[in-house]
Amino acid sequence: MNAREIALNILKDINIKGAYSNYSINKHLTNEISIKDENLIREIVYGVVENRLYIDYIISKASKIKLKKIHPTILEILRIGVYQMIFMDKIPDSAAVNEAVNLSKKHGHKGVSGFINGVLRNIARNKERFKQIDEKDNLNYLSIKYSYPKWMLKRWIDDYGYDFVEELCNVNNSKPLLNIRVNTLKINRNELLNRLKNYGYIVYETKYAKDGIVIENPTRITETEEFKQGFFIIQDESSMLVAQIANPKKQSNVLDLCSAPGGKATHMAQIMENQGYIKCWDIYEHKLNLINKNSYRLGINIIDTEIHDATKLDNRLIGQMDYCIADVPCSGLGIIRRRPEIKWNRKEEDINKLKEIQFKILDNAKQYVKPGGIIIYSTCTISKDENEKVIGRFLNENDDFKLLSFENLICDKRHMEESKNGYIQLFPHIHGTDGFFIAKIIKDL
Repeated sequence: MNAREIALNILKDINIKGAYSNYSINKHLTNEISIKDENLIREIVYGVVENRLYIDYIISKASKIKLKKIHPTILEILRIGVYQMIFMDKIPDSAAVNEAVNLSKKHGHKGVSGFINGVLRNIARNKERFKQIDEKDNLNYLSIKYSYPKWMLKRWIDDYGYDFVEELCNVNNSKPLLNIRVNTLKINRNELLNRLKNYGYIVYETKYAKDGIVIENPTRITETEEFKQGFFIIQDESSMLVAQIANPKKQSNVLDLCSAPGGKATHMAQIMENQGYIKCWDIYEHKLNLINKNSYRLGINIIDTEIHDATKLDNRLIGQMDYCIADVPCSGLGIIRRRPEIKWNRKEEDINKLKEIQFKILDNAKQYVKPGGIIIYSTCTISKDENEKVIGRFLNENDDFKLLSFENLICDKRHMEESKNGYIQLFPHIHGTDGFFIAKIIKDL
């Protein structure tokens, strides 16, 4: 099975079966696949999912058959071909066409290869004309150019304005860099930087997070001895800021209400120097197993995992906690760079359901903290309905809680002005991180 056929199978998983891109890629990639082929597969898969609407727009102009009448597998083959022709300069059009025709012979019925050959050759001959977006309406133009559903863009434009959203969409369609968090229980950041440089990795410090490293060429980073020995964990810089902003003291009692895969909980343990107690909840046992696995690898033994739905109040823990981490379920609109399928899987009505779940979890968290205790509320979205508005509603209904400034806990103050007010909204095109919201709330003594 060649690289393009593997890419096809992954795309069928994502676009037809609704699988997560990262899980599907990991399922299909084996150690027998060369690094060169692995890179090609990732490029095609993420590129097709990211640019799906624009690719379909081009196909619809070049094909006599309407998109909805094309068999889903054949449409994926066409998308792979078009993506290579429009976005991958190093691949000749002839190679993209031939590979697509070969795939269609294997996966389609008789006559399909002629159709695919005709559509792709038509695009190759008239590429500049087909690439042109013939839309006068700003919203339609933005939707096709950057491949976003119109409802999503409209919400963002209402919140942030057109120019801001265009910059955001542009950066969201670029390849994100991998971040890792240094496990300071075992090694310091400088030493790990030097070790990774010696392997040939291009690495440097994160801007805002004190324990983070950026890796520009992270191929097979989890196969290094340093990963196996628990010297680091993969985590975005934005997510690292949760524990950094919480800044827990040693011997604290901590509750992480929606914990999997445990990045924030293990970071809290790290800052607490593995002294104290951290209870981690999730609703799925396999996700709790992931927390336990990560804790073991990192050398952390103060974490206790338990299946629990954070929307249900646990009377045993009322008034017991110094810190609560409420990293609530959200729309994920801040991590589209990493999981572009969110564009197509997320529905507008989801946000109305999610904001009620988020408020319920936060409302439960308030009962677990002691007087003077801290709640960190976080999401990986940029939706004001799930962020500022949830916090605003909570503070309006609970006058014994207030936001707490944390500007002194961020390594770089640029673009972090809101931190002095007790919250921050991070954006990919401004901060270089995932889109992420963090608020620090304190309970009155």
